Amino acid sequence: MAALASREARTAYAQIVLGEVVLPGAKEQRRSKAIGMLLEAGLVEWSGDKGLEASDTVFRGLLSQHPKRQPKTGVDRFLRLGRIDRYPASPADRRELLAWVVGQAIRSGEDLTERQVNERLLNYTDDVVLLRRYLVDFELLERTASGSSYRRVV
Repeated sequence: MAALASREARTAYAQIVLGEVVLPGAKEQRRSKAIGMLLEAGLVEWSGDKGLEASDTVFRGLLSQHPKRQPKTGVDRFLRLGRIDRYPASPADRRELLAWVVGQAIRSGEDLTERQVNERLLNYTDDVVLLRRYLVDFELLERTASGSSYRRVV
């Protein structure tokens, strides 16, 4: 990739990929230097009567060296950058996600106003009303009869 740090080499590479004349207005020395950098890096190769062609083997080689991403497991499957990306369809998975949120956001024995709960849940979603409702429905968060405060059940 260092070969592409040069503006002329990048332009030459693009022209080779597009099948255009390489650096038509440049002096032969600059043109040869740019092409030499691309050849040495393995980005282009001579192809008999076709002339210079972009090589795809260098990219395949780089991609094969890159480790494959491991599939997400647990609640991470439903998070993106630490926030809820989607709610699981499975009740068991949904409960697991909600238990994780309440465990992160609210300490045991803590009494919070609705506003305080909403402020904390904003760290996990923009739709705090839905998340708060799920937490109550799944009996992970308990609301007083007056609705004035909330408390973690687990």
